[in-house]
Amino acid sequence: MVKNKAINESAYISELAIHGIQEKKGNDIVRLDLRNLHSSVTDYFVICHADSATQVKAIANSIEEEVYKALKQDPWRKEGLEYGEWILLDYINVVIHVFRTDKREYYGVEELWGDAEIKSYKSA
Repeated sequence: MVKNKAINESAYISELAIHGIQEKKGNDIVRLDLRNLHSSVTDYFVICHADSATQVKAIANSIEEEVYKALKQDPWRKEGLEYGEWILLDYINVVIHVFRTDKREYYGVEELWGDAEIKSYKSA
């Protein structure tokens, strides 16, 4: 029962993150479901990109606000806020990657997890 609650919570966090991204007009939003992969380190990756460092930072802030408002949870870890090229928000069971457009193309995170179930979302 505890594991089921964690899975439901991780799905909910991923949905909150997607909403936060949509609020700030993030591009090409995808959610990778990693739960069925044996080598996965988390349940979900949520990935998007934006054209400027300012927008990347705004998206990351929006995600944090949405998750905190709903669950009173801060990310366990945050990386990349200083430059705004690739911000990572780690909620343990959900890891969100907010890229600047050119960095997303360069790193190709989706290709690294090609076996994951991928769902795309529209920008708001």
